[in-house]
Amino acid sequence: MPDFIIKSSVSELHSNWDSLAQDSVFLRKDFLSALAESLPVNMVNYYIEYFCDANLIGIALFQHLSLKDITPFQVDQINLKSKVSSWALNNFASSILFIGNNMMSGQNAFRFSSKIEPKDKYKLLDDSAKALSKQLKTDGKKVHITVWKDFEQSESRQIETYIFDEYFKFSIQPSMIFNLPTAAQSEADYVNLLSKKYRDQYKRARKKATDIEKRQLSISEIIYHQDRLAFLYSTTVSNASFNTFHLPKNHFEILKKKLGTEFHLYAYFLETELIGFNTIIKNGNILEPYFLGYDAKDQKSRLLYLNMLYDIVGYAVAKKFKTIAFGRTALEIKSSVGAKPLELFGFIKHSNPVINLFVSKMFLSIEPKVDWKMRNPFKVDSTEQPI
Repeated sequence: MPDFIIKSSVSELHSNWDSLAQDSVFLRKDFLSALAESLPVNMVNYYIEYFCDANLIGIALFQHLSLKDITPFQVDQINLKSKVSSWALNNFASSILFIGNNMMSGQNAFRFSSKIEPKDKYKLLDDSAKALSKQLKTDGKKVHITVWKDFEQSESRQIETYIFDEYFKFSIQPSMIFNLPTAAQSEADYVNLLSKKYRDQYKRARKKATDIEKRQLSISEIIYHQDRLAFLYSTTVSNASFNTFHLPKNHFEILKKKLGTEFHLYAYFLETELIGFNTIIKNGNILEPYFLGYDAKDQKSRLLYLNMLYDIVGYAVAKKFKTIAFGRTALEIKSSVGAKPLELFGFIKHSNPVINLFVSKMFLSIEPKVDWKMRNPFKVDSTEQPI
């Protein structure tokens, strides 16, 4: 009979944990260890191990968030509506259990042995979520909302088939995925595949950044520039009206120590001033851009964000990655370099059965609608870009 164990420390994880996490760096022990040492103050990780006859058959990452421990709304956007929303959050939605990693997009929640039937897998996950909610309640942290994220269409349909009658299925901003053209063996090849309009965009962006020095930072340099990196990161956070977490200053330092050459932080300097940075994580043949930051004034005058996107594409092409998982946000500009939207689905429920009847309306009222136009930067006769 399958069973599970809830653990709160990476050091306690089963010796075979990584054998089930082979296809995702974000579930490996080294990444989870780095995350545990540099978590946002309002977040706690839990690790679930699933067994059958003493054999490890599945692993999962759950996260508990407390919105009472941070200020989720931007200070300059506090008004009557946000005050009402803040009151509602504190009383009815401040304690959230995520099945998955709320800090990034994608299904980085669990992996199971291929021998496990889907219905058994999702039943185990649901049972462990309920058990952890009960444990948290005993610790004085009653869970208001449970969220499963992020699933592609096929897996979301499987989940619907087996469980979740009480859950509301939702889809928010898509994740932008760039499947690199096979004809692009260098950045110059990539540029040649672009239509004239987007070649001109590329040239214009590069021209504005000619006096910017870009270099990869070592651990000691990351530590030295830690305060500035935190400030630059905060400018990107300020663009969002609502945030569920804020990164601690040591986050990038710890990731570099734990992941080594699988994590890079690239800094952009104008003379001696650090004006921006981006980070990437190597996830098998997928390149995963992580967090970034920039000085607002230089972003506008130097097209800094667009240049970062081109640099990431150039790196991916040079290092022979097949895919760039750009994640959510800035959908239109990411599509202008070649990314296409991948719709991801989640499931949400409230612990109060009465409130849960209205959770779909509550969710839709909070989630901002994003209007954007899909761009196709490649030549009309190019067949290199699969949808």
